[in-house]
Formats: sequence, structure tokens, C-alpha cells
Amino acid sequence: MKTILAALLFCALPLAAQAAEVARFDSFDYTGNDATAAAPLPAGQYQNPILGGFYSDPSMVRVGDDYYLVSSTFCWFPGIPVFHSRDLVHWTQIGNAINRPGMLNFDSLGLSRGVFAPDISWHDGTFYIVNTCVDCGGNYIITAKNPAGPWSDPVWLKDVGGIDTSLFVDQDGSAWLLNNDAPEGKPLYDGHRAIWIRKFDLSTPRTSGPAHVIVNGGVDISTKPVWAEGPHLFVRGGHYYLMTAEGGTAINHSEVIYMGERPDGPFTPYPKPILTQRDLGERPDPVTSVGHASLVETPNGEWWAVFLGTRPYSGDLYNTGREAFLLPVHWENDWPIILPPQTPVPYRQALPNLPADSAPIAMSGNFTLHEDFKGAALPLYWMTPRVPQAAWYKTGQGLALTPRAQKLGDIGQPSFIARRQQHLTMSASTRVRFAAAHDGDKAGLAAYQNEAHYYFVGLVNDGGKRLIRVERRAGEDDSVDGVVLASVPLSSAGPVRLRIDARGGHYDFSYATGGAWKILLADADGTILSTAKAGGFVGTMIGMYAHSGAMTTAHGAP
Repeated sequence: MKTILAALLFCALPLAAQAAEVARFDSFDYTGNDATAAAPLPAGQYQNPILGGFYSDPSMVRVGDDYYLVSSTFCWFPGIPVFHSRDLVHWTQIGNAINRPGMLNFDSLGLSRGVFAPDISWHDGTFYIVNTCVDCGGNYIITAKNPAGPWSDPVWLKDVGGIDTSLFVDQDGSAWLLNNDAPEGKPLYDGHRAIWIRKFDLSTPRTSGPAHVIVNGGVDISTKPVWAEGPHLFVRGGHYYLMTAEGGTAINHSEVIYMGERPDGPFTPYPKPILTQRDLGERPDPVTSVGHASLVETPNGEWWAVFLGTRPYSGDLYNTGREAFLLPVHWENDWPIILPPQTPVPYRQALPNLPADSAPIAMSGNFTLHEDFKGAALPLYWMTPRVPQAAWYKTGQGLALTPRAQKLGDIGQPSFIARRQQHLTMSASTRVRFAAAHDGDKAGLAAYQNEAHYYFVGLVNDGGKRLIRVERRAGEDDSVDGVVLASVPLSSAGPVRLRIDARGGHYDFSYATGGAWKILLADADGTILSTAKAGGFVGTMIGMYAHSGAMTTAHGAP
């Protein structure tokens, strides 16, 4: 289906655009080399995070011996990656739940709006994802018989407000929908939220009963807890457990738990977080901001949790976004504990007691990846900002990008194909062939957090001169065209190799025209790509970009 979609979109491209000069990228190489994964992995252990790079708000479900996981993608497309595993450690992406133009519309939205915290569940042969499209429709549900897809078009739940919907199906087949929303009456303080529940009819699928609050504020409202969200309901030993995030998604993030005798409450809270890192001080190689957990029970009775966390290289600075971690759950007096207080999240942990699985593409630890784009469609993990309305790229013999007027600095849909930066220390490179015949033409590599925070290194036509240039945008005050930081003239019209190296908060930009690599700019300020400075909820994306100066001149920027 992906191949058919790509072919149809490319055929729909206007003839003038099809005839335009294209930027040809022969391949893409990525190497991650983090210190926390440098030593050989001991036998019987796995490496955290299990999904490196921005795979935030993970939700997981077990069906027999198979496990499926989804995560947030905000305004990146295709959205909501669907992963499969049989050992909870090695995850293979099998699809994207939002993979057709028209399913969701992210036009004119900042990249950290859109798809928030999808929840995946299964009942009686059908998979369900409930989700919020923030500023683009609200809450909706999609279904599939095969988790790889196709997924249905969204059914919008117009009577459900707020965010972070989740679906619970009880042992008797009754279904319940949970969500975060404003509390009843006037909020008592900034960040005062509530968790709501109502019955849900799977056959419609629609809500089928009135909503009521089951958590007001959080575990102890007298302490003014903020941003109760990400609710998940499950049952064990005759008890119902409601698990939510609390404290906001920064360093005070946490996961808390409640117990009740009915799915709609009342619930009694456990007095302490069952997962947090806010009670720890400075330490080497920290994992911070943990929360938004999802639990499963394995066939042998073990319980495991996936949750988001961050890996700062300094203070609260991290460029890789919120990543997915895995830890065992220990039960104490009928309460599930992911980590005791003041316990750091370990980078290495004993494997689950499950048959070993494997994955064709590494998602954790240090690895090297080579992509030659010889397939008929892009691999599932490549994405674009917002939803393409025409096919401006083509695979098969490398990656061909049609340069268009949209720029990296625009809130639009530039000719930019990217994948996640998954390591603090990494190198990404490509080889591009591009004539850059018109003033303002560009093609190369970009490290991109959002439209106001990015770096670009590549071929540029500047007033008829062919250059290699590094450009940066470090905030709304910078031009949408970027600020030039370094440049060098090119005497050859042949292909050029380009490379971006990251070392925490430092980035180097290099090029080569046939011989050795030459550093064009070293030790650039990579902190502008951090969530703390760029804002939002996504992580840095690395990929290929092309822009047409001629189209911008002829038609104006969008």
C-alpha cells in the first residue's frame, strides 16, 4: 500500500515540477556512538533506551506472545509509528497508523502540536488507537485488524475534550474511555487538571454514558499537583489500577498509581510516585523527566513498563527528544513499583524472561545504518514536517528531491526528508548531486528541531556563485532563510559529500569533493537544537533538504 501511495502521489505532481531540476542524494549514513553504550553489552542484559530518539509517550499492548507499541509524532508525517516485538527489547516498525493524506491535517501548525500520546489496545480481534490531534480536530479513534495497517479513517469523538485519551476493555467486554481535561468548576491553580472516565461503545464506536472525574488534580490536591495526564487503566487480582503521569513533562515529571474496586472508581492513591527522577541531584549520564508509562504482563506473570525519559548532556539540555525506556515492575503489597525513590534509571538491565527476538534495524545502543533508497518507497521511519499534498520526492535510484519554494524556516511543508537523531554523539552523512542553477537554490543536510531552530550544510547558489555553506536559525528573530555562519566556493560542478557530527551540545559541519573531509565549521552551538531552548516536545531530526530559489522568486514564499 505504501508503494502504491507513493506512486500515485508522484504521478499527481504538476508537470512543471516534475520537469524541474532535482537534488539527488545517493545514500545516507548514520553512526551513533554514545558513551553509555560503548562497553560490550553483558550477556543477559539489554540497553536503555529501547527506542532512541524522539519516541515519546509510548503505549504498549500484549496480544498472545506479541507486543505492540505506538508513540507520539506531533506534526510529523507519517504519524504514530507501530512497532512489534516478542521480547520487549528488540522492536521492529511494522507500519504508521497515520499514513494517508486526509486522515489528519497539520497545515499551519507548529511542529509540537498535532498527535499527542496515542494509546493502543486490542479486543476480540480488533486493534484500537485513541488519540488527540491538538489544534487539528480533537479526540478520535481509529481501528485495524492488522496492526501493520491499514488503519481506518478517524472517527471523531466530539463530546470528549482535553487530551491523552485511552481505552480500557474490562473482562466482561465493557469498554471505558479515559482522558485528561479541565476539572469541574474553576481550576484552583495553574496546571490543575483532572482525569475523566465514561463508558464507550466499541461497536459504534462512540461514547455511551456520562463522564465524571476520577482524579481531581492528583495524588494530593493540597500540594497543588500539576498536569495529571496520560491515564491508563488495567486490572490485576480483582483490583483496578489507574496510572497517570503527574508533575509536567520536565524534570518534575513522575508516574503515580491509584487502586479501586470498579473501573470508574473511587480510587485510592499510592502516596509516592512509582517512577520519578526528580528526587535525584546532579549525576553522570543522567536519565531525567521520566513518566507517561504503559504496563504489560507477560505470559509468565512478569510485569514490565515502558515510559518516556530524556538524556541531557548538560543541565536540562537534550537534543534527542523524549525517548522510550523499559524497566521491570515489582509488586509490593498489591502496588506496582517501577523504581523505588532516589533510584536512577539504569542504562542496562536484565532481560525479560521471554524468547529472544531480533530486529532488522537497531533502535537502541550504538549502531551504524546505511540507506541507499533503492526501494520503491521510503523506509517507515523517514518522515516529513506536516502532510505532503503532492509527491516531491522519489526513491529507487537514491533519493530525488524536487526543490520547492517552501523553506526550512517556514511553517509549511518543505522538501525535507528526515529521521530521528538517536544519539548524543552521532555522525550523519550523504552525497548530493545538484546543479544549483538558480540564485537561492539549495540542497544538503539539515539538523532540524523546528522551523525556528535548525542548521543546514549544503550546496547553495548565491548570486551565481556555487558555494558550500552552513546556515543556522536560532530563533524567531533570525531570518527564515537562515543566518550564514561559514561558506567556501566550489570550483567543481560534481557531487559533494556532506556530514554533520554531534557531540552533545557541539556540532561540526564538513564537506568533501573527492578527497578527505574538510571541516567547514566546528563546535557550533548545538544547544539551539535542545528542547529547553527550542521549546516543544519533539527531538532533532536529521535529513536531506532541497529548496528552489527560482520558485520562491516566481511565486513568493508560502
